[in-house]
Amino acid sequence: MLREDHRQIRRLEELVKRCYVALYDNQDVPLSDLGRICTIIEEFLDAIHYSREEDSYFPCVASYDHLKQEIHNLLVEHEFSRRISAKIRQYLKKWEAGEDAREPVARYLRSYKIYLEDHMRKEDAFFDKAESLVLSKEEESDMYEQFKSVMAVSKKAQDMIQEIEYLEGRPWAMCK
Repeated sequence: MLREDHRQIRRLEELVKRCYVALYDNQDVPLSDLGRICTIIEEFLDAIHYSREEDSYFPCVASYDHLKQEIHNLLVEHEFSRRISAKIRQYLKKWEAGEDAREPVARYLRSYKIYLEDHMRKEDAFFDKAESLVLSKEEESDMYEQFKSVMAVSKKAQDMIQEIEYLEGRPWAMCK
């Protein structure tokens, strides 16, 4: 489940890149699309994906008394993500209010893309390490079933994936 989240997050990462490139190239990116990107970051990454890790996966791995420093480092990065996300939302609100905030929105989106690329690489390595040192295939499977049992979260995740699909089809996102 977490690795599937990562596939979707990589799609978001590419979308964020296309967005900030379009903004820096003075292309028209509707503020509503920028708002959708912020919502995906806040609701999919933070409220769903990070919650799955912070509330279930990390405590399970830590209960074996392994990888505690790695978990701590990833938690610090999650907080960093939340701070960048808040800055994107802050400058988007200023832009919506009529202030020219194109550059800070683009800059924080670029920072977020850089963060995501680095963070996903670290999390994938962490999952590999946890799988080899701590969790059996059965335990990972049990955790997957536990994640699936939370239907409201699964529905919300599907909604966020549909939002990514919508944004991938927008004119500004079609340019490479």
